[in-house]
Amino acid sequence: MSLKAKITEDMKAAMKGGEKDRLGVIRLVQAQIKQREVDERIELDDTQVLAVLEKMQKQRRDSIEQYDKAGRTDLADVERYEMGVIAGYLPAKLDEAELDAIIAVAIAESGASSARDMGKVVALVKEKAAGRADMAAVAGKVKAKLA
Repeated sequence: MSLKAKITEDMKAAMKGGEKDRLGVIRLVQAQIKQREVDERIELDDTQVLAVLEKMQKQRRDSIEQYDKAGRTDLADVERYEMGVIAGYLPAKLDEAELDAIIAVAIAESGASSARDMGKVVALVKEKAAGRADMAAVAGKVKAKLA
């Protein structure tokens, strides 16, 4: 079953179960997916749907940070709940050892030797760790290894 189909099935289940909060988040996810499909005039595959979900996660992380700074814990809690629902559709995160191994392989494959080659390495890691690692953290690790 594709990721889009799973999201649709979960929406139906949330409707039947009367889970209004969960249903609202799932509808937001579907709206983002549909918006990207309309904008780009394509049918999104699972990899592209994962990219949409990752972007939504990043937006919520940024919002939580802003709400916490402003002392709006009520709004931050809503964003945390939405992150939890969205995280249910993302694959399990890589642990540090797996991520380090993928980075080491990417450095070897690209022949990177300095920080100038960081883009090549991050691109290779992104292919192998799509949806399973925070790419900002990956970029920091790559930069540290190449420095």
